[in-house]
Amino acid sequence: MKKTGEQKTVLVVVGMPGAGKSLASSVMKARRIPVFVSGDIIRAEARKRGLKFTRKNLGELMLKIRREEGMGAVAKRLIPIVEETNGRYSVYEGARSSEEVDELRKRFQVMTIAIHASSKARFQRLQRRRRSDRPRNWADFVERDNREVGVGLAKLIALADRTVENEDTKEDLKRRMKRLLRTILRAEES
Repeated sequence: MKKTGEQKTVLVVVGMPGAGKSLASSVMKARRIPVFVSGDIIRAEARKRGLKFTRKNLGELMLKIRREEGMGAVAKRLIPIVEETNGRYSVYEGARSSEEVDELRKRFQVMTIAIHASSKARFQRLQRRRRSDRPRNWADFVERDNREVGVGLAKLIALADRTVENEDTKEDLKRRMKRLLRTILRAEES
């Protein structure tokens, strides 16, 4: 539980599918900052509903939850989890809309960090992942991108407090994230 009077900060890591959000978040996780992933919240709901983890099912469920409960629905589910964590910082990886960030801002300080990578780099990464929800081809990739943009992700990326480029190696992204995290922690502590 957080100490009385201490304001928790949620670092919201955003980016298009395959941009490198998980790798960026792993840098914070290595610093023992708790990381919560929006996709895990959707997969938990899919599990409750007995749905298979397919690209189609997860995409439709993501839209359905937001349609039924509002665009900030996933963040609303996250708030009580973050409140139970120890420490000053938590990470929310994969927010999709400004409404989610607005929900978090009702309870916490928030800093958004956009991870950016080209479409070509993202498509190649998604293919290498071999997850069940990966795009089968370029058309699937574009369809998923359009779905993500449709729920507000592009606006969230455009309005991010910080942006980190991810066109190079994994080590380059980790190095950039470590530098950014040091800057954030120093600024927050002073």
